[in-house]
Amino acid sequence: MRGGRAVVPAERGATRIADRVVAKIASRAALEALGATAPPEEHEPPRASVVVHDGSARVRVLIELDYPADIGARCRAVRERIAERVGELTGMEVPEVIITVERLHSAHTGRLSGVRVR
Repeated sequence: MRGGRAVVPAERGATRIADRVVAKIASRAALEALGATAPPEEHEPPRASVVVHDGSARVRVLIELDYPADIGARCRAVRERIAERVGELTGMEVPEVIITVERLHSAHTGRLSGVRVR
């Protein structure tokens, strides 16, 4: 109340969540969807970038996956988890989540950096 009268919502101000905060939420959600609290040593953690506009967040995330795996199913799980968690924690809509699989790790090669498997 201001001066004995209630302040209407439009005059109260607004809460703005920084893009980098939304990106951190998205990165964490991707990690959760991949089933880990911390990535294995040979994996980079998921990296996300976000563009927030008019109450919606468009997310891009880079992930690494073990192979062989159902890549489509893993990406779908990551996409769904990011949309769910960003929506829950920020109240934003997430109309787009773009997943880029940056690297595949083969169980057959172990930790050999720079070696390609044909």
